[in-house]
Amino acid sequence: MSTMSLWREAFGLGNATVIEAVEWDEGRDAFVASVRPRKGAALRCGRCGEPAPGYDQGDGLRRWRAMDIGATPAYIEAPAPRVDCAEHGPTVVAVPWARHGSRQSSSFEDQVAWLATNTSKSAVVALMRVAWVTVGAIVARVVAESRAERDPFDGLRRIGIDEISFKRGRKCMMVVVDHDTGRLVWAAEGHDKATLAKFFDLLGAKRIRLVSADGAGWIHELVKWRCKRATICVDPFHVVKWATDALDEVRRQVWNDARREGDRQLARGLKGARYALWKNADDLTERQGAKLAWIQRSNAPLYRAYLLKEQLRQVFALRGQRGQRLLDVWLSWALRSRLAPFVKVARSIRANRAGIDAALHHGLSNALVESTNTKLRLLMRIGYGFRNTGNLIALMLLDRGGHCPPLPGRPIPAPLRATHGN
Repeated sequence: MSTMSLWREAFGLGNATVIEAVEWDEGRDAFVASVRPRKGAALRCGRCGEPAPGYDQGDGLRRWRAMDIGATPAYIEAPAPRVDCAEHGPTVVAVPWARHGSRQSSSFEDQVAWLATNTSKSAVVALMRVAWVTVGAIVARVVAESRAERDPFDGLRRIGIDEISFKRGRKCMMVVVDHDTGRLVWAAEGHDKATLAKFFDLLGAKRIRLVSADGAGWIHELVKWRCKRATICVDPFHVVKWATDALDEVRRQVWNDARREGDRQLARGLKGARYALWKNADDLTERQGAKLAWIQRSNAPLYRAYLLKEQLRQVFALRGQRGQRLLDVWLSWALRSRLAPFVKVARSIRANRAGIDAALHHGLSNALVESTNTKLRLLMRIGYGFRNTGNLIALMLLDRGGHCPPLPGRPIPAPLRATHGN
């Protein structure tokens, strides 16, 4: 192997790059490789990659940060001429060693992206000698390139739609997860019809068969309009939450009535009853079980509300036709329960009955989406300090969307071979 070939491996460069010389920069205490693309390579626009005629020599020589050689920093140096792209006008020429708009080599950025999803924030910054804000921009470029190389919506058939709050709950973003692969396929800041419409604009004519979502009417309207053949499955967790909220409303009402009527024993006994009423029967502690037994003896309306909540849970545990039949029974019971909050829930279920029946039939829920959201919240804490929300979303897609590149110089792991864009 020639000396320049060894240097090419050390700098993390591919065969499309020729190293003409390697020098020592005393000012930076770093190696600097003077490089060029191989002869005969067509001039291409750095943005779109289309062939384009030369325009000028740009700003002369430019340096890109390369992979460290041992513990020593390294840089790549080369001219940065511009081409006259038909679509983008005068643009810096595409180079084989770096992504457009970057001051780091592609292999350097790939390593930063891998570290961002596999190590701590402080480890990435210290090991790669970059600011955390720079990591955000790198992640955005890596994800953009991966999503441009392969359609992230290809093969989508069953999706889950949900929202997640970020920036300490001050803002929300919409997320879409592929039920078949478990991957995050799209996310955007906002929580309204206009935001979600952006996803369907990108989706195009893909044939979505099943969509799981909460009971928000505007989501259902948009799905019916943009995916006319898709079946909407109302998420069982949200339906049961309607009943849990109704149960809590009944509990507060009973407690307020007891205080108003001077029934101190009942009011005092209802303190701490919330968790006994909320928890699943199988998860009750001995003390909570005793509290529930006391409620059964002391207040029939509140205990009836608890039973209504539990039976609605059973509806989704049964699924299929058995679940649908039990839901019919539940609706009849709730409507004549004389508990206003549960009458309201029953009417909401009737309004969303088609989507609930679909969830019971197909066994589809937003459980996978909620699990993804839990992991996204961790990434939000990691991404704290990114000034651009787009970079935060890119970090989510990098980690949960299957866009994380392998470490430079390593073979692509078997599970990634079918999906990796390189």
